[in-house]
Amino acid sequence: MGKQKKSKRQKTMKHKQLQYQEDIYTKAPHSFVFNRGHVGKNVVQLIKDMRNVMEPFTARNLKARKKNSMKDFVNIAGVLNVTHFLMLSKTEIATNLRVVRIPRGPTMTFKIHNYCLCKDVISSLRKPNLERKQFQYHPLLVMNNFGGDEMHTKLLSSMFQNMFPSINVNKVDLNTIRRCVLLSYDPETQLIEFRHYNIKVVPVGMTRAVKKLIKTTVPDMSKFEDISEYIKQGGNLSESEAELDGPENEVVLPQTITSRGNIKSTKSAIRMTELGPRLSLQLVKIEDGLCDGKVMYHDFIKKTDEELKKQKKFRDKKRKLKELRKKVQDENVQKKEAAKVDHKRKSIAGMKKAENPENEGEEEMDDAAYYKQEVGEEPEPELFSSMNAKRKNRSDSKGPPMKRMRTDKPFDGNKKMNKKTDSKFDKSKNFKSKDKVHKPKGKPGYNKKGKDFQGGKRTDKKFRQKR
Repeated sequence: MGKQKKSKRQKTMKHKQLQYQEDIYTKAPHSFVFNRGHVGKNVVQLIKDMRNVMEPFTARNLKARKKNSMKDFVNIAGVLNVTHFLMLSKTEIATNLRVVRIPRGPTMTFKIHNYCLCKDVISSLRKPNLERKQFQYHPLLVMNNFGGDEMHTKLLSSMFQNMFPSINVNKVDLNTIRRCVLLSYDPETQLIEFRHYNIKVVPVGMTRAVKKLIKTTVPDMSKFEDISEYIKQGGNLSESEAELDGPENEVVLPQTITSRGNIKSTKSAIRMTELGPRLSLQLVKIEDGLCDGKVMYHDFIKKTDEELKKQKKFRDKKRKLKELRKKVQDENVQKKEAAKVDHKRKSIAGMKKAENPENEGEEEMDDAAYYKQEVGEEPEPELFSSMNAKRKNRSDSKGPPMKRMRTDKPFDGNKKMNKKTDSKFDKSKNFKSKDKVHKPKGKPGYNKKGKDFQGGKRTDKKFRQKR
């Protein structure tokens, strides 16, 4: 039997589902993570680790070059629905992180006091979780101690919340929550601790041996005669592999999770494994706009009102000069476009005039009418006739244009003008014409039939004897 075709309802539902997923993807916040200026190999690796954190809504293979300016990234961001930039730079003092909201800001600058790469974190773990499927879903954001009343704290909270997609608690699918990003703010030291974890749910109330049995890979039980011996001995566990679960990490599942043993309305334990990287951040500055606006907050520098006014005047002057330059450039472009259109129109009119030479008289009449309309008097008859009097070839002549005849010397009908025709200059009489010598065709000394010999120097008997 052939393959059964899908009904119209099935096709419509599939199309709606794809459209819904596309809308969710476009509405989610996207990000670029790249460096500005020269950075070392450790910072380059840190950029790759941060891209893993921001997946799947980030450009994993983005390549930033020296010649790329900020405008280049901003122009491409609108096409790709990018909402945030994470830019890392390095100076002689410290490594900095700038978080920018596209397209109008604000810009937050952080100083990185300490950082640890993913490879260093994973090497310190006994059982790291390196499953690649966990990066197919965005991480869950958890924030701690960001409830202050200060302006910069509120801006920090809103910035970090908008960097990750929001979650509807009533509709969320627990199978999509595989990772967690933790941000903890310390008001005393004013440092923000950044951590990245893997989330795993395991059933509670089972021994280690039973958990191994329900997995897809069956453990090695060749040393046991009965399965009861394996369960009683605890699956050959060592003391370092003990799992300490308690009420602090045990929950009742509201949904069934795909991993084995996790059923709805049963108790399960939540376990978190660190993935890295680790960052210790300090907020230095908050600017309005894209890295060049008004300074809204600075941790080290406090300016007076007079300094702020002077700085505002300088920014306004700079902005007005930029607008003036842009206006002049636009006017120049418009002038060039108008001149181009006018030149094209005149060229087309000239081509039509060349094709229709009969319309020249009409143009002359149009000029006379225009003169009468503007001046109010009839133009003089010599005015337009003298302007149009030019040397032109006759349109009805078929051959080349005729030359003017000279009138400075008398014309003799038998002799050409401007030539010396005296008898003493005529040397043609001193030369006699010679008769033309006709050479026979074929071989020299023979006619076509080859019998009789005709003329030439070889008429002797020796030549005939040789032949």
